[in-house]
Amino acid sequence: MPTRTPPRTPTSRPGGTRAATRPRSTASGSARPLLGVLLIAYVRVSTERQAERFGPAAQRAAIREWAKATGARIARFVEDATSGALSEREGLGEVLAEIRAGTVAGVVVARLDRFSRDMLVQEHLMSDVWGLGGEVYSTAPDENNLRDDPDDPSRKLIRRMLGAVVEYDREMTLLRLRNGRRAKAKAGGFAYGSPPFGYTAVNGKLRRSKDEQATLRQMLALAADGASTRAIADQLNAAGRPAKRGGPWSSAAVARVLRTNTRKAS
Repeated sequence: MPTRTPPRTPTSRPGGTRAATRPRSTASGSARPLLGVLLIAYVRVSTERQAERFGPAAQRAAIREWAKATGARIARFVEDATSGALSEREGLGEVLAEIRAGTVAGVVVARLDRFSRDMLVQEHLMSDVWGLGGEVYSTAPDENNLRDDPDDPSRKLIRRMLGAVVEYDREMTLLRLRNGRRAKAKAGGFAYGSPPFGYTAVNGKLRRSKDEQATLRQMLALAADGASTRAIADQLNAAGRPAKRGGPWSSAAVARVLRTNTRKAS
């Protein structure tokens, strides 16, 4: 296979903006093959919490370690807290917009299943990124040659096989969870994973959480006044109101809570 030229460091455009280099590949054997290449990092948190093995903190740590090893620069982290339709993923839209604008050279994920655990959706998203002139990188050692190569058809085959295995593993995990929930519900307990925001589970029963209910009322009032999910997240964080697991609010997390309560209201 011919040796490919390593990507160049991003250069400045007139007016002070950065023009991100579009690396096509990385040279094998280079100690820091992506030195100076500017990327956006994408983190996705599954709403299927019990099936989640790779939380946001672990994803961020893996990406930072990978960037240090390869020499890549991370422009910023973008997080989605939904497993819904692609159109509902605000963070993913931001990633594609920055690649389209040329401000970054591509996107890095901790694993390809952070794009989606559905292999067909993974392939669709990678095709979108490549079509915009960007590159997709994964920190996983078994996912380090992602782009299709006409001289190496096995690359696409292995990538798709790995994606299919991940998808199968997810479906088996969800099957075990469903079976467990059915057994728990049959015994009369709360059987649907993490309680929705505003509630807590006490002895298998849902109970209102006073603090979370107060946060929820503020969130709904701000939304009714026309505030964006990002603005709501900023106000809740400034007010010291934590998210479900005690961390800060993100735009995607606010959107998820609002969607849940909109469905309840309807």
